[in-house]
Amino acid sequence: MTRIVIINHYGSTTGTGMGGRHHYFARELARKGHTVTLVAARSHHLIRDDIDSEKLPDEEMIDGYRFMRISTPVYTHAHDKRRVLAALTFSAKLSTLHRRLGWKPDVVLCSSPDLLSYLGAERLARSCGARLVFEVRDIWPLTLVELGGVSPKHPYIRFLQWIEDRAYTQADRVISNLKGAVEHMAGRGMDRAKFTWVPNGIAIDEVETPEPLSADVAAQIPAEGLRIVYTGTLGTANALDTLMEAAALLTDLPDIHILLIGKGREKAELEAKRDALRLTNLRFLGAIPKAQVQSALAACDVCYIGWVKSSLYQWGIAANKVPEYLFSGKPIIHAFSGSHDPVDKFKAGLSIPAESPVMLAHAIRQIYSMSESERRRIGDNGQRAALEHYDYRVIAQRLEDVLTGGEGSVDGVDAPSRRCCHVNSPNLQVGKLFVDQAACAADFHASNASSRW
Repeated sequence: MTRIVIINHYGSTTGTGMGGRHHYFARELARKGHTVTLVAARSHHLIRDDIDSEKLPDEEMIDGYRFMRISTPVYTHAHDKRRVLAALTFSAKLSTLHRRLGWKPDVVLCSSPDLLSYLGAERLARSCGARLVFEVRDIWPLTLVELGGVSPKHPYIRFLQWIEDRAYTQADRVISNLKGAVEHMAGRGMDRAKFTWVPNGIAIDEVETPEPLSADVAAQIPAEGLRIVYTGTLGTANALDTLMEAAALLTDLPDIHILLIGKGREKAELEAKRDALRLTNLRFLGAIPKAQVQSALAACDVCYIGWVKSSLYQWGIAANKVPEYLFSGKPIIHAFSGSHDPVDKFKAGLSIPAESPVMLAHAIRQIYSMSESERRRIGDNGQRAALEHYDYRVIAQRLEDVLTGGEGSVDGVDAPSRRCCHVNSPNLQVGKLFVDQAACAADFHASNASSRW
């Protein structure tokens, strides 16, 4: 079997964070008989607030795989400039990771959005003669430019662009959870034959047996009416201000209830906007554990997900809540102006243009007027799609083929041959160049890459 190292600077276990994509992939690959180690920083901004990272073990076995932590400088939040220093330290320690592992990996998978870690991962892979796979979960530095407003000429952005372009040309294979990302990558010099789409998914065993809601949260969900729910980060990227403006257009229907479940940096501003609009049909329920999300969705009638307008989404989206919404069997309202829309593809709800309160209110009225059987039919489409296309047990097979050089990639292309090379970075003082705008953009897109409920 294959010795696999998965590198995600912001990875976590289900006990310290969301666990998420790489936890489930590591678990499934281990079940297939591979030796898997998931490597993450000991401390980062996606670790739960109630966790003392200094007390966490250097490594532990979880669901058959090894979780290893690398100590890095501590920073307090996503906007902290020390975050770059932590990333540089993490990357530097990766190049000699095989000494700590006790063996040389056969394949190294390095996941963005931390592009700095790619440099250390490349050194590790080449020194060990290992296959190198680069994963893009968030297109950096394009996200920082498009959503964060950072100039593409900024020295830090240029440095990140150099890393991204290098990864596309030097990695043996490239994967992404963004279905259309191949177009962007090919435009940056990548051979299309390297690419495989590996979507986010759901762990069927967990979503089939969710934890019940706490009595406090359950009591806040109305027993009757049309209950529209959003679960996730309360952030700018999710266009919740558009949902609020739509709520203001629905006051003639008092039995429509809009429920926001989650936390985030924008919560105070959103609450202030709710008060300014004098909304009585929208309420905040607070954050809940991920294990309870399906119980919350089951208690409601419609799921909402929205986005801002941005050319960035022409490559697709990869919000973890999409497969969970699909599995719930509830109609989805998707406010999205991009490409590769799964809600539209699977006829699992209504897709409308992003940032249009009028269109959103109209979509809500349309579902409000539907019969229960019609809503159920739409919801069944989504649940069927989740089971057929988003089960991590199935998706892991696709990833295994990429990691081991098998024939099962979506493109059906053999792995390119390895190239030996050395990493020589430009002479940039990147530790001094991390601007608040870049950090803001990272936090802005966190719900897409990290699945924080």
